[in-house]
Amino acid sequence: MILMPSLTRICLIFIAFLYFLQVQARLDKHTYKKQLLPISLISLPPSPSPEGLTPSVNARFFNVKSFGAVGDGVCDDTQAFKLAWDIACQAEESATLLVPNGYIFMIQSTIFTGPCKSGLTFKVGGTIVPPDGPDSWPRNSSKRQWLVFYRISGMSMQGNGLIDGRGEKWWNLPCKPHKGNNGTALPGPCDSPVAIRFFMSSNVTVEGLKIKNSAQFHFRFDNCHNVLIDRLIIKSPALSPNTDGIHIENTNNVNIYNSVISNGDDCVSIGAGCYNVNIRNITCGPSHGISIGSLGSHNSRACVSNITVSDSVIKHSDNGVRIKTWQGGEGSVSKVTFSNIHMDIVRNPIIIDQYYCLSKNCINQSTAVSVSHVTYSNIKGTYDVRSPPMRFACSDSVPCTNLSLSEVELLPAQGYILATPFCWNAYGTMHTLTIPPVLCFLDGNPPMVPQDDDDVVRN
Repeated sequence: MILMPSLTRICLIFIAFLYFLQVQARLDKHTYKKQLLPISLISLPPSPSPEGLTPSVNARFFNVKSFGAVGDGVCDDTQAFKLAWDIACQAEESATLLVPNGYIFMIQSTIFTGPCKSGLTFKVGGTIVPPDGPDSWPRNSSKRQWLVFYRISGMSMQGNGLIDGRGEKWWNLPCKPHKGNNGTALPGPCDSPVAIRFFMSSNVTVEGLKIKNSAQFHFRFDNCHNVLIDRLIIKSPALSPNTDGIHIENTNNVNIYNSVISNGDDCVSIGAGCYNVNIRNITCGPSHGISIGSLGSHNSRACVSNITVSDSVIKHSDNGVRIKTWQGGEGSVSKVTFSNIHMDIVRNPIIIDQYYCLSKNCINQSTAVSVSHVTYSNIKGTYDVRSPPMRFACSDSVPCTNLSLSEVELLPAQGYILATPFCWNAYGTMHTLTIPPVLCFLDGNPPMVPQDDDDVVRN
């Protein structure tokens, strides 16, 4: 009777000791495996898939949660996204990188590098956010970009999730342009991250996403080819500076369809080196409108051609359809068509401005980006009476030529007096009676018509 408690205690201690050994062995094994977890090679050229990591999902679906993403909006999930990208990018068959619904993933400035072995889908179901403002941005990361896709071919970025740029703290920087009480603006802009940038990529599709509050441009496409953008919702406050919805530069064969954009700058801006661009069924505003340019800054050469904007609505915006160029530049804008566009209280519904300048100190120069063969057809609606409904301010030395107007009816949003359109050195034709009439067009062609660049005009 005396020995039984002692034996019982000894047995219990022995069992507890065995359990401790098992737990320690598991911890050691877990620690060992964790030490062997591969480091993402995302910033380097693609290489064979990292060994030792097998996602516990379908071989063609790579859920970032399976690679360690937490999704609480606070923890840094950058490494999990990099690892998921590395393996999905090297999959032999078309793969899907999945950002699941119901989570908020915080990731830092990252470059997703290609080319990938096969087509890849970046599917956003949840929410993706960056660090919260300039003070939270890592010092060794670029403040000019957030999510970059570099040298990607055959990629689709899609889903019904949200990309939130958390831009408010960037907009409030002292170096940003802010409208004062008398309409003046402070100096700007300064470095702020573009939310999503595609660089040197081809056959890219972006569809179905919602993106808001970017610190600067929401989407930017540089040196890309064959781009389809469809069913996007882009939203930022009307006074958020430099928050263009979609900007393209040196990019061709672009289709932008069925999207709603409201922001603090251009809904769509088309930069130098772009051609074969089709924009259709866009609801734009409040914003600065749909713009070609600005082009030719710092005496640079800029060429744009074959641009079509159709079947769209522009509302409560500073501009409608705009072409803007700096004095002193070179190159051309040609073969542009704006058709079937409704204007709803727009300050400058139709504008060509070859005197674009961000200050009052720009000097008159003798060269300019030429503007020719621009067609305006079936453009109707109302304009803000503070500005004329149509403004064609063309260069003294390089006039606008072959401007064409038909079925244009623009009425004042307030009052009954039609404002007179403004023309300067603009050669064009009214094919139907416009409201208000554009009686200031010059007939025919100027004495010396600038020739279209061979490398610009595309069939």
